[in-house]
Amino acid sequence: MQTWRLNWLDEKLEDVGKTGCTMEYRDRKGLSPEKAVVLWQSSRLDLSATYEKAPEMLKVQGSVIGTLGNFSASIGKAKSKKTFNVSAIVAAALKNGTVLRYAAELPPDKRRILYVDTEQSPYHCLKVARRILCMAGLPTNQNHENLEFLALRKYTPEERIEIVKQAIYRTDHIGLVVIDGIRDMVYDINSPSESTHVISLLMTWTDERQIHIHTILHQNKGDENARGHIGTELSNKAETVLLVEKDETDADISTVRAAHIRAMDFEAFAFRINEEALPELLDDYNVKKKDSSRPKREKFDAYRDITEAQHRKALEAAFAEKEAYGYQELADALREAYASVGISLSGNKVVNLITTLKNKRMIEQKQGKKYSFLPDFHY
Repeated sequence: MQTWRLNWLDEKLEDVGKTGCTMEYRDRKGLSPEKAVVLWQSSRLDLSATYEKAPEMLKVQGSVIGTLGNFSASIGKAKSKKTFNVSAIVAAALKNGTVLRYAAELPPDKRRILYVDTEQSPYHCLKVARRILCMAGLPTNQNHENLEFLALRKYTPEERIEIVKQAIYRTDHIGLVVIDGIRDMVYDINSPSESTHVISLLMTWTDERQIHIHTILHQNKGDENARGHIGTELSNKAETVLLVEKDETDADISTVRAAHIRAMDFEAFAFRINEEALPELLDDYNVKKKDSSRPKREKFDAYRDITEAQHRKALEAAFAEKEAYGYQELADALREAYASVGISLSGNKVVNLITTLKNKRMIEQKQGKKYSFLPDFHY
C-alpha cells in the first residue's frame, strides 16, 4: 500500500477526532492534483492485459457468495439469529471446511480471521468466540492462532474505524474480516456522506489487502431493506447480501436466502438452535418461498422516494414568494409545490417530508418560529 494513501486516511480520521463528530463530505479534504494524477494513471484499464478472476473463498451449495477483494453482508430483523448464522461462516473459514451450508476454502497464506463486534460486552463476545471454535471442532478454552476477536463496544465510531484499519493492515496472512455491527462505524445511519465514506473504506481495504469482509446490519422494521442510507450503500456495493429471517410458521427456526447475489443463486436453507446453543442445519425443512406476486408496500420515505432535483425545484417554488411559513402554511405550500414535480403528499406524507427536510438541513426553524429555506443544503 502506498505510504501517502495511509497518511491521507490518517489525516481524515484526525480531522474527525478534532471535531468530535462526523464530517460532512463537503468538509473533507480532497486529493491534491498530484495524488489525483497518480490514481488516474494507476486506474487505467489495460485492454491488452489479462486480469485474474477474484479468488473464491466462500460458497453455498456451489454458489459463490464470497471472494477475496470484495465484501458481503448479512441482514435481518432483531432476534433473527444473524450472529449465529455468521458464526457458522467464520467456523467454516476457520476449519477450511463446511459448516451448515457454508463451504470455505481460504488460501494457505490467507487463513487468519478477524472478528469485530461493536455491540456486545466482552462477556457476550466470549460466548460468540467459543461458539465459533466449538462449531469448527476446536478447543474452546484457549486462543487460536487464526482467530482474533475484537470487542469494540466502548469506542466511538471514528475510533472503531481506526482500530479496524490498523488491525487489517498490520495482521499478516489475514483473509476474512467480520464486522458485526457496521452501523456502529457511523454516527448517523441516514447520513449519505458518512455512509459513502465507510463503504468506500470497505472497498479500499478489501482491494488493497485482498481480503473478504462480511458485515452485519439490521433490516428496516417495515420492509426487507437494510437499515438506513448505509444499508442502501451496502446493498448496492456488496457482492452478496444474505437475508436471515425467523420462519413464519416456527419462531425457533431461522431461514437463510440471498437477498442479492452476483453469482448463481442458491436454494434457501434453514437452521435451529439445538440444546447445546449451536446452530443446527435442518436438511429436510421446506423453506417457504416468498410470494413475489404481492410485494409489500413500503412506507413513504421522503429521502428515498424523492430525488434531490425534485426537492430543490419544489422548495424553490414553495419559497419563491414567501421567505418563511408557519407549520400549517408550510404544509399547504409544500403539498402544492411538490405536486408540481409529480409528488403527491396525501395523509401523513407531508409530516414525513417536513421531518426529513429539517433533519437534512434543507429547511430550518429558528427558536420555535417560522420555517425558512436553506438553499445551500447538501443532499
